[in-house]
Amino acid sequence: MRRSLVVGLVSALSASCSPEEPGHPTDAVVIGAILPFSGRESAIGGNLEKAMLLALEDLNAAGGLDGRPFDIVSRDSHSSVERGLHQARELLQTGEVAYLVGPEEDDLVREITPEMRTLDRFHMLPGYAAPSVARSDTRGGAMRLAPSPFAIGCALAKLAVRDGVATVNSLAARDDYNTNVSSRFMTIFVELGGKVLPSTTFTPGKQAYTTELESSFEYRAERTLLAAYPTSASTIVTEWTASGRPGTWFLGPALRTERLLANIPTGSLDGYVGVTPSLSLQSECRITDAARETVDCRTENAAAFVAHFSRRWDREEPFPAAHFYYDGVVLIAMGLVYAQATRGEIPSSGYELQQIIRDLSSPAHESASWRDLRTAMAKLRAGIPLRYVGAAAEYEFDEHGENEHHFMQTWTIHGDAFVDLGPAPVTCKSWN
Repeated sequence: MRRSLVVGLVSALSASCSPEEPGHPTDAVVIGAILPFSGRESAIGGNLEKAMLLALEDLNAAGGLDGRPFDIVSRDSHSSVERGLHQARELLQTGEVAYLVGPEEDDLVREITPEMRTLDRFHMLPGYAAPSVARSDTRGGAMRLAPSPFAIGCALAKLAVRDGVATVNSLAARDDYNTNVSSRFMTIFVELGGKVLPSTTFTPGKQAYTTELESSFEYRAERTLLAAYPTSASTIVTEWTASGRPGTWFLGPALRTERLLANIPTGSLDGYVGVTPSLSLQSECRITDAARETVDCRTENAAAFVAHFSRRWDREEPFPAAHFYYDGVVLIAMGLVYAQATRGEIPSSGYELQQIIRDLSSPAHESASWRDLRTAMAKLRAGIPLRYVGAAAEYEFDEHGENEHHFMQTWTIHGDAFVDLGPAPVTCKSWN
C-alpha cells in the first residue's frame, strides 16, 4: 500500500494515492518512509507517521524548499523483513525517493542498507533499534539519531553500580539490537568492577519460555536485564509472574511502550527500572556532583513538542520515538535548503547530503529551534549555517553520522503507567 501524505490534506492520512492523483504536487521534494502500520509493531506506526506529517506542515509553512513543498510517501513494513524489504524496494525503484526515513526494525534496516549504498540514497535512522552506521561508506550516507547500544549499556551499568549491585546477567532476544545492548551493558559493568554471571538468549515468537527463565535465574544474579521487544517480553513477564517472580529485572529500552503494559499482569513489573533516550536537551541538563554521576535536567523542550503534537492530533500524545522522527524530517529539509542556497542545487548523492547535515551540526554555528522553523529556513535560504535544536536533542554528529548522547532517562512502572525517574549521565569511555 502506498500512502502519499501532503500538508493540509489530513484525509490523505489513511488514503492510498498514486503520484498522478490530485493532492500529490508534481514539484514536491519527496521523502520516503518505511513504517510498521501492521504486524507486531503496528501500535507505533501511525504515531510516528503523524510526527513526520507535523514536520511537513511546519516546514511547508516555513516556505519549503524555495517554495517547493516537502511531501512524504510511506509504505508499510508489515513488521516483517521479507514484506518490508519488498515494500522498500518498490519505493526506491520508482526513482522518486532519494531520502528514506526508517524502518523501525533493525533486521530490515540491515537488509535495505546495501541497496541504499548502491543507489547512493540518503538514509535517516530515527529508531531506537537502528544499527550503527557504517564506518567507511562513501555512498548512500546514513545518520542515526537515537542513542547507541553503548550509551544504553553505559547508563544501565552505572545504575547498577550506583545501587550497589555486585552481579548481573541478562535474558536477551536473539536479534542484533537486544544482544548488542546486553553485551555492552555487561562489558561496561565488568569494567566498573562488577561481576557478570551466565546469561541466556532466546528466540522471539515462542509460546513459552520456561527453560530460558529457569536458566536466567539459576545463578541468582542481583539484576537480570530483560532485553527484548514487547511481544516476547509480555509473554516472558506473564510466565515469570505465574512462576513466583524470582529475581530482579532491569528493563531494556524497547520496553517503554503501552503495548507491554497492556499485555502483562497489572503491577507485575512495579518498581523495576528501565532506561530509554532522554528527551531533555543537553543545555537543559547540568552535572551536580564532582564525580559527574548525578545530573539534573529540565523538560520544557520535550513538553512543548508534546503540546504541539497533541494540539494537531486531537490530544494524542507522541511516543518518545516520534520526537526523533519529527527531527529526522527537519534535518533532511535543513540540509537540502542550505545546499540549494550555497551550491545552487540540492545534492544528488546521499553521502553528500550526510556531509552537509553533519557540517551544519557544528557547535560553532548559531542554533535554530524546531519551535521557529520560519526563521531557521529564512536564514538557511540566505546561506547562514545553523545547528538544529530539535524536539528530541541538540544534534551533534560524529564523523560517521551518529548523534552523540550525553544523558539517558530512567523510569519505572506503577500499575498501568510509566513513571519517569531521574536522568542518568553517559560518562563511559567509548571504545567504538
